[in-house]
Order: sequence, then C-alpha cells, then structure tokens
Amino acid sequence: MLDGKTIAITRSKDDATEFIQLAQKNNAIPLTLPTIELVSKGEKIVDEFLESVKKYDPDYSVFMSSKAVKLLFDTAKRVGKFEKLQLAVANTMVMSVGPKTTIALEEEGIKVNYQPATFSSVGVGEKFTSINAVGKKVIVPRSGASTPFLKELLNKIGIDVFEIHLYDVCAFRDTTQWNEFRELFSQNNVDGIVFTSASSVRGFFEIMSKDYEEKQLLENLEKIPVVAIGPFTADELKKFNIKNIVSQVHTVLGSFDTLKKVLSR
Repeated sequence: MLDGKTIAITRSKDDATEFIQLAQKNNAIPLTLPTIELVSKGEKIVDEFLESVKKYDPDYSVFMSSKAVKLLFDTAKRVGKFEKLQLAVANTMVMSVGPKTTIALEEEGIKVNYQPATFSSVGVGEKFTSINAVGKKVIVPRSGASTPFLKELLNKIGIDVFEIHLYDVCAFRDTTQWNEFRELFSQNNVDGIVFTSASSVRGFFEIMSKDYEEKQLLENLEKIPVVAIGPFTADELKKFNIKNIVSQVHTVLGSFDTLKKVLSR
C-alpha cells in the first residue's frame, strides 16, 4: 500500500527509530527531519529543581517528555547529584505522559505511578480527575517553549502547579540533513509528512523559509497529506495555513497509521 512512497517525520534519526521501522515494514522510504534542538539552561537546573521540591513540597511530579527526563538526570549525574535527584523525585507520586517517557524514567530507577490512556496534556488532566487530586501540588519540569495549557487545565481541576523550565527550543541549526528532503520537496516527490510537535512546526517553517518563498512553500505543502500527532500540533499548523489531519492516537504509531490510511485511499 505504501510501496515506494516517500514519507517524512519532523524528528531526528535517533528519535525516529519507530517511524523508520514502520516505514520500512510497509516498503516506504522514510525521511527524518531534525527540526528543533534543545538548549539547556545549564547545570543550575538540578539545583533549581531540588530547591523547588524542598520549598514547594509537591505531592506529584509530572514528566511531559523523555527529553526532559534525560536532560535533568544526565545533568544531575554530571554534577554528582544523581542520588539526590532520584530521591527527590521518588518522594513524589510520579506521572508520565506516555510510554517513551515512562521507559526513560524507569531507566533512571524511578517508579512511575500513573500514565494516562491518552498520551497528551488532556490525558494527564483526565488522569488527575480520575484519581481525585483536588488540592494537591504538582511540579512539572519541562521546556520553556511549552504552552500554558497543562497548567491552566490542572488549575481548573483544583490542582496547584509549579512549572520549572529546564531548556529552551530553537530551530535545528545544521540543515545539511535536509538536502534530500528539499530536493524531493521541490519536485513534489514527498508523499506525506508527520509533524510531531508545535515547536517542530515552527522549526520546519523557519528552516524551509530560508530556501522557499512562502507562496511556493504553501503551494507545495497543499499537494502533500500532512498529519499532526495531536491537537496542539494541528493548531500550530493552522497558524501557518496548513490543512492537516489529526491523528486520533497521539503517538508515532497512531500518526503513521493515519498517514497510511490517507495514502491508501
């Protein structure tokens, strides 16, 4: 059904293993597009997190990405505070947004108490509603580019939220990995694109607008099925006037299946 189709995902090769395997299994040609890179706020993030836990005394810690887990724990190892961090997190009830983040936490020796059925901010909100956490305190270590949606959602439920920003996000700087995509895109030879986050949408347009006029970029994208991994990604695409299909299951597998259905019609 996807024989010979060229499909792209807005992730680096290292982060797109699952997508690559799915594409190859379906005889498609995968293209990986590293759109964003993380700029850590430095070694101070560990002390800031530990200090915040001490002062704020949260009941729960919520991890919204495996990247946030890796960055925080890797930095703690580097500064010799891994055990302290481990203990601080383990002294809270831990919620992970999805399977990849759960694995990252377990690899650091952290027991995950909750994982929502829907792997998104909405899913996290639903999980907190089901466990009746009204009046509880939650700490969320995450990206400085995150939207306030999660905090506002949990506040509405009656949960107090403290967000700590570990890193910022910028457009990927080394775009030589985009050369094959640019060439195929110019010839209208890309058959589908999966966008995996709102920041990857912004990164995509920042990178591509260096080589394409806006009109040309939009015209070419109109000819390609575009899949958004979830509603926030879809909203960001709409801001750039890009029609898209939202994956019902907000995962790489869900997005791949959505794209497959569209291309098999």
